[in-house]
Amino acid sequence: MTTHPLERLFATIASRKGADPKTSYTAKLLSGGAKDCAKKLGEESVETSLAAMGGDKAELAAESADLLYHLMVLWAACDLTPQGVYDVLAAREGRSGIEEKASRG
Repeated sequence: MTTHPLERLFATIASRKGADPKTSYTAKLLSGGAKDCAKKLGEESVETSLAAMGGDKAELAAESADLLYHLMVLWAACDLTPQGVYDVLAAREGRSGIEEKASRG
């Protein structure tokens, strides 16, 4: 069975925890902790939004890839696995977005 590219990416990111920040960009991000990773994710989110507004699909795809990467770096910094996110998504399946949002209080 072939693993999904996002699963392989997360495995690579997780393997960089504790690596030398001088030799790995991912290790450098992780060494800054969750706060720095969250800040970088926010920057990437803005870049992705701007790319979408610009209408260039190739740029949007590239920025989206950056956004997903930085989201997964944040997950790793917070000791959250993709499965933890998948479990939440599965629990929400079949519910309307309005209903789900209202249930959060």
